[in-house]
Amino acid sequence: MVTMETVLDRARAGDDRAFGELTDPFLGELQLHCYRILGSVQDAEDVLQETLVAAWRGLSGFEERSSLRTWLYRIATNRCLNALRASGRRPRPALSEPPWAPEPTRRGEPLWLSPYPDVFLEELPDLAVGPEARYEAKEAVALAFVAAVQRLPPRQRAPTCCR
Repeated sequence: MVTMETVLDRARAGDDRAFGELTDPFLGELQLHCYRILGSVQDAEDVLQETLVAAWRGLSGFEERSSLRTWLYRIATNRCLNALRASGRRPRPALSEPPWAPEPTRRGEPLWLSPYPDVFLEELPDLAVGPEARYEAKEAVALAFVAAVQRLPPRQRAPTCCR
């Protein structure tokens, strides 16, 4: 039987497959976490990649004082906050018409909040009971929550989005 310590040791030794074994179970929820903070699927994907690179580079410094999941969330949250700070320093583009097909929002605050694609939610555990509850949770609450979080300052977005 392969233990997490064994997989962690292999990953620290440079085994990218072992690193994948450690991180793959969390990719969907980390991407959703980044999306909730950033408000953009494209930016969430970018920051998730940055998170994985940072985790790969910092794996030797992972002291196991917290769970791997918590450590990854901390990295992702910090990367999201850095992205929001960086977007605040860039000049905002002048819009002459409504953004029908928005670009990634790293250039400023989200001008249009796109819904999170359902295909990314398929691998996450479904905690709702019955189809009516799932529909309401997915359609009514999720987008409203993300829209409300987007109005918060960057430092307040991160704790709001954590589970």
